[in-house]
Amino acid sequence: MPIAFILITIQAFLGGVDNLWHHEITERLPARRAAAGELSLHALRELLYAFIFLGLAWFRWQGYWALLIAAVLIVEIVVTLADFVVEDKTRRLPAFERILHTVLALNYGAVLAVLVPVLIAWSNLPSGVLRTSHAFSWVFTVFGIGLIAWSSRNAIAVLSLRRPSEWVRNPIPAGSSATPRTVLISGATGFIGGHLVRRLVMHGDKVIVLTRNPDIALDRFGPHVRIVTSLDSLDESTIIDVIVNLAGAPILGLPWTRARRRTLLASRVETTHALTSLMGRLTRPVRVFISASAIGFYGIGGDEVIDERGRPTSIFQSQLCQDWEAAARAAARLGARLVRVRIGLVLANDGGALPHFLRPIRLGLGAVLGSGAQWVSWIHIEDLVRLLEFAIDTPRASGALNAVSPNPVTHRRFQEALAQQTRRPLWLRVPAFVLRVGLGEMAQLLVDGQRVVPTRATALGFEFRYRRIRDALRMLLGTTASGGVPTEVYFNGDCPVCRSEMAHYANLCASSQPKFRFMDSMQRPDEFVECGLRLEHLERRVYLREADGRILSGMPALVHLWSRMPEYRWLSRVLALPVLRPISALLYDHVIAPSLALWATTRRVGNRASARHGWF
Repeated sequence: MPIAFILITIQAFLGGVDNLWHHEITERLPARRAAAGELSLHALRELLYAFIFLGLAWFRWQGYWALLIAAVLIVEIVVTLADFVVEDKTRRLPAFERILHTVLALNYGAVLAVLVPVLIAWSNLPSGVLRTSHAFSWVFTVFGIGLIAWSSRNAIAVLSLRRPSEWVRNPIPAGSSATPRTVLISGATGFIGGHLVRRLVMHGDKVIVLTRNPDIALDRFGPHVRIVTSLDSLDESTIIDVIVNLAGAPILGLPWTRARRRTLLASRVETTHALTSLMGRLTRPVRVFISASAIGFYGIGGDEVIDERGRPTSIFQSQLCQDWEAAARAAARLGARLVRVRIGLVLANDGGALPHFLRPIRLGLGAVLGSGAQWVSWIHIEDLVRLLEFAIDTPRASGALNAVSPNPVTHRRFQEALAQQTRRPLWLRVPAFVLRVGLGEMAQLLVDGQRVVPTRATALGFEFRYRRIRDALRMLLGTTASGGVPTEVYFNGDCPVCRSEMAHYANLCASSQPKFRFMDSMQRPDEFVECGLRLEHLERRVYLREADGRILSGMPALVHLWSRMPEYRWLSRVLALPVLRPISALLYDHVIAPSLALWATTRRVGNRASARHGWF
C-alpha cells in the first residue's frame, strides 16, 4: 500500500498543477462559456478523487465494499476519457498541458496496477468498512477537503457560465443616430472597455470588438456589436472612424518578474502596432485614435501637483507607459488625431480597484496602507467613459489627457471615505515595508502615488459629474436619491406567483418616493426590443428600469426593489452580503425563474386549449 499511496499523492500534486496553472491562470476556464461542459467533468472528477482520498485515509473497504472503490476508479477513467474528447472539441491545448495529461494517465495506470491487487485482497475479506489509519491519513484528508472545495468552485463556475447571457441580464438599450460612427475597440471585454461599448451602443454608434475570446464578447454584448478575433479579417474597404485601444494585461496582480514585465509590455505595444498596421492598409483613413495609458507615466510623486506637462521617470511603470505611448504615435503619422489618455484609479462597482478596497472594509478589516499620505488620483467610471467619448468628439483634443478627478485625495482620506460610506471601522495599518517585501516594485502602486490633475480636460471644457470622492462613493454605494421619476418594474403577468407578489409590492410602494410603476411584460412584449430582448427573455426575468435609464434584472432587480421598501429592507441587506449575493442570483437564474416561467407557460397553453374546446 505505501507505493500506491505515494503514486496517488503524486497524482494529486500533478492534478493540482494542471488545475491551477492551465485551467485557472493560463486558460481561465471559469470565465469561458464554452468551457462549461469541461468544467462539469472536472467538478465530477474532483469529487470522485475526494471520495478516494477520504475513503482511503481512514478506512479499509472489505468484501463487497471494495467493489465501490473499484467502481469509483472505473468511473474516473470514463470521466477522464470524456474530458479528453471535450477538450479537443472546445479548445487547443498547450504543449505542456498535453504532456502533463500524458504523465497523469501513465501515473494513474501505475496506481491501478498497484491498487487493484489490494482491492482484490480486500474483496476476499468479510464485508465491512473498518476504521484504520496510516502515515498518509492526514495528507489524504487535506487532499480530500481541498478537492471538495475545488469541485464546489468548478460547479459554481458551471452554474455561472450557464446563466442567461450578460446582455440579457444587463440589457443594453441600443440608440439611434443620424450620423453613427464606426468605432473599433480593443480590450472591449475588459472593465473599462465594457462600459465604453455600452455607452457607444446606447448613443447609436456601430461598434467593432477586437477580442481573443469571442465567447466573452458575445456573452457581454450579444447582437449589439460586430466581433472580430483578428484584424486580418477586416479588409481594406472596411470603414472605421475611430479606434480606441484599451488592450493590456492587468498591471496589478502577478509579481513583476522579467517574464511578467515582458507580458505587460507586449500586450500593450504589440496590439498598438497591429492597430496602426491596420490603419495603414485601410482605404479610408481613420480619423481619431484614442490610446489608453496611465498616470504611472509620471512615476512616483510626492505632494507636487502634476498635469499633462509632467515628465516621465525611469521606473518600470513609467517606462511601460512611455513605450505604450511611443507605439501609438504611429497613428498620428498616418494622419489620425491621436489622444493619449492617462488613466488614474477608476472607481466602479463591477471592476477596477474599488471592490478590492471595499472587501476588507466590509469585513471590518479596513486598513491604511503605508503612511496613508500617498496621493490617490481617482476618477468615476462614468466620468472616464464620458471623457473618452469627449476625446472622440472634440477636434481640439489631442496629445496627452489626464483622466482623473480634479480633486485627488490622500490614501488615508480615501479609506476613511470608504469606511464612512459603509459604516465600518478603519483601525488597521499595513506598514509599507511589508508590502514592498511581499510585492516588490509592484508595491509602488499601493504605497506610492501621484497628485495628478486634469488640466487639459477642464481647459477643453469637459465637465466632471463626480468631482469629490464622497459624491462618487455615495453614488456607487447606492445612497443617492434618484429623484421623483417613477421606476418601472416589468414582470411576467401570466405567472400567478409573480402577479400576486407584484400586486403586494405595488400596495406597499403606493406612498413611497420615488414612485414605482408595475407593468405586465406579457402585455408589453416590445418594451425592450431596442435591447434585443424577446418574449422568451421577458417570461423568465423581472426587469427594473430606473429614471436614468439603468436597467436591472433578476435577483439584483428584486434586491434593489426591496431596498426601497421598509418592510423588505432587511432582506435586501441580507441578500447583498458578499457570500449570499452570488448564491441568490444563481438560485434565481437556475431554479426560481425557470420554474415560474414553465408554470406560466403551461397555464397559458392549458387556458388556450380550454378556450378552443369551449371548456370555460
